[in-house]
Amino acid sequence: MCGIAGLAGADAVRHEHTVGAMGASQSHRGPDGTMHAAASDGRAVLTMNTLLIVDLQAMPGPYLDRGTGILLSFNGEIYNYRQQAAAWGIPLGDRESDSHFLLRAWAKIGPSCLDGLDGMFALAVYDPRAGKLFLARDRLGEKPLYWRLDGGRLAFASEVTTLTGYGPAPLVLRPEVLAIETPTGVDTPFQGIQLLAPATLLSFDVATGSLDQHVYWRLEDRQPFTGTYREALAKYSVILAEQVPLRAPACDFALLLSGGLDSSVLAYLMRPPVCVTVRYPGQDRLDESKIAATIARDIGAELVVVEPDHIDFTKVLPHMMSALDYPMGNASVFSEYMAYRKISDLGLKVAVGGLGPDEFLMGYVRQALVLFGPDAVLAAGMDAYKPLAAKLLHTAGEDLDPAEAVTRLVLRGPDPDRRIHDLIEGAMEKADGDLSRALTLADLATAWRPLVMTSDKLASAYALERRSPFLARDLVELSYRLPQAHKICHPAEGKRILRDAAKALGLPREVWGSRDKLGFASPVPFWLNGKLAGWADAQIHTALTEAPSAMRPLLEGGLKKPGGWFDRTRMQALMAAAWFCDLTVRAAA
Repeated sequence: MCGIAGLAGADAVRHEHTVGAMGASQSHRGPDGTMHAAASDGRAVLTMNTLLIVDLQAMPGPYLDRGTGILLSFNGEIYNYRQQAAAWGIPLGDRESDSHFLLRAWAKIGPSCLDGLDGMFALAVYDPRAGKLFLARDRLGEKPLYWRLDGGRLAFASEVTTLTGYGPAPLVLRPEVLAIETPTGVDTPFQGIQLLAPATLLSFDVATGSLDQHVYWRLEDRQPFTGTYREALAKYSVILAEQVPLRAPACDFALLLSGGLDSSVLAYLMRPPVCVTVRYPGQDRLDESKIAATIARDIGAELVVVEPDHIDFTKVLPHMMSALDYPMGNASVFSEYMAYRKISDLGLKVAVGGLGPDEFLMGYVRQALVLFGPDAVLAAGMDAYKPLAAKLLHTAGEDLDPAEAVTRLVLRGPDPDRRIHDLIEGAMEKADGDLSRALTLADLATAWRPLVMTSDKLASAYALERRSPFLARDLVELSYRLPQAHKICHPAEGKRILRDAAKALGLPREVWGSRDKLGFASPVPFWLNGKLAGWADAQIHTALTEAPSAMRPLLEGGLKKPGGWFDRTRMQALMAAAWFCDLTVRAAA
């Protein structure tokens, strides 16, 4: 996991010291070296935090192509770079990496090389021949990249707080944060700072100050799969068996093993030397460690069990929020943080996790509620989800529009202007009438961003590279194209095609036959209304004394009576309080 930052503009070289400071502020992302370089024309300065995974003797970036003057800062991994280098006639030495490939590919064919890349990345390229800075992100936004314009200059960074250090950026509480606990689209809580959208190429002309953005890939453009289920299963299984092992690093690594279907499939395909799971004593409903132990033993891996308690949460909250940059809704954020900390303590550099199948193969209960209705879901034995199902039971005898149903299920706060509804409706309309594909697009527009962002940011806080093998391009595109029946036939059994692939791989029945989804959920909401209630109130009240008026509704929401197990309002308010109490954030405000 690396970090990038920089500045482009007519006088960029005069701000070389500032860019150096920007790189230093996120040096935890690349402990193997933070360096910066100015372009040959002095109109761009790029910095890069380097984390060396394979070749520990490799030179850290930024990277310069001496023939063209092109300068590259790169964060991520391109998994097919050797194949693409051969296809495009790009020479590579044995010890040269995907960064060297990308630099030469850009020099040879320009931004169109993005179409051929399969991986996770955020990159910055300055081309002095055109006088342009290019920024780009991977298709699903695994790697973050923020940018801002200021006085004819464009600044960018992997972390939003790096840009708040570059210049003032007043806090802005977006209505979406109250509604679904996270900003949406390209918004951030800082005025003037935007997140570059996934699958987007931004170009900035340093001479004119003009800016252009181009989306180079759209999932909804994939054509529906028309073959039989047997054909689909065969194709899916081949891609799974080919693509997942490609994402295993050459060094030792750890797998986040919850005991659920997704991470268990990764365990059998990648054979990690270490598996890490999280267990909470006294919380049997959240405990999947027995299944995790069975799988680890079966593949010959060491199982490391992390057992955090409520005291741990109070100690790590400030650092956790600092790592996140700003509050975002994710039920597993504390569990993930503690797992990454343990992986770092073990001396490892790569963590692998199972993001993806739930969104693309209908693995969430909320998706089943829309597809089958609440009565069918509850009748299938999913009684634990009664509070969620109740959101759709208040209109007896009335058929809910799918977009309205999805909105009710994802909302965790008020949506008076129907911004979230309109966002979801707009996303679902792109699916051409297929409801399962529409639900995938709705997830990508709402809940997806905090999942991939927390994975990257929390792992980076401990100098780890986070990999998500299920996000391989071919696997994602095929999963999206499949008809609904290939993904889910029973309200309690989503991810049908992955389950059948797991059977073929010989996974235990406890894995592919499980109907409940736990993942790395934590009892933090329960603690905040019990053992930590007084502490939480004090933290929120402290933040309220100095918080700007825009933040007060979010904080005050945490002092109200909780709405049940699925209500994370109090946790979100506490996270916001810890975030605001960070000196960097308060200075920006």
